[in-house]
Amino acid sequence: MSNDELPPDNDPAPANLSTSAPEPYVFRPAEFRPAVFIPAELPHHPERGANEPQHFEAAPAEVAPAAAPHVRESGWTVSLSRLWEELLAWFKTLVSAAVYATIIVTFGFQVARVEGQSMVPTLEDQDRLIVNKLVYRWADPQVGDVVMLYYPEDPAKSFVKRIVAEAGDTIRSAEGKVYRNEVLLDDSFIPDEYRMADTWGPIVVQRGYYFVMGDHRNNSSDSRAWGQVPKKYIIGKVQLRWWPIDHARVF
Repeated sequence: MSNDELPPDNDPAPANLSTSAPEPYVFRPAEFRPAVFIPAELPHHPERGANEPQHFEAAPAEVAPAAAPHVRESGWTVSLSRLWEELLAWFKTLVSAAVYATIIVTFGFQVARVEGQSMVPTLEDQDRLIVNKLVYRWADPQVGDVVMLYYPEDPAKSFVKRIVAEAGDTIRSAEGKVYRNEVLLDDSFIPDEYRMADTWGPIVVQRGYYFVMGDHRNNSSDSRAWGQVPKKYIIGKVQLRWWPIDHARVF
């Protein structure tokens, strides 16, 4: 057998087998369409052109919010609690003011209102006064002081009068002219229409007592009618008339 001959093949030759040379394979890029992965969760934008390249952005990672602190009190409870604190603060303030006012009125100063005409022209009806209750704790009342006192016949009432004589003095009046220890009192501030041409006395003022009179001599209920006033009944000295403002005056 020569080298150019091959042993016969027992299998029959395939039909349609061409004896011509095979055509070479030509690579056509236009026919190659790479697969594009489109995530299902990405939104579709129909307004974009068909040929416009699509951009993919990574979805931001979701961060779980921090757990809110547990609030035991509701809004209503907090509001009521604050309201209660405000009311309690106001209550304490009012109580403190009442205590201070009580202390001041009891031991210091007192506001008083004049009712009547017995002290005209010095004081008018409805004048408002400040009475100094401290001054007589360290000093005795003096002749000439305008004082607030308890009415000896009914201590529930109080009057405003002027002291005209003190313990040991002798007081008398002759036709409206008042003499203290035989010295004529200076009452030139009293107009003639307020004077009274009465005669009484002489009266010796007892120890621990005072003789008081109203400046409106013919329209005043005073020591001429109900006697001398014990020192313990003198509440304090009229220190200031603060109303009316245009007639304010310090005594």
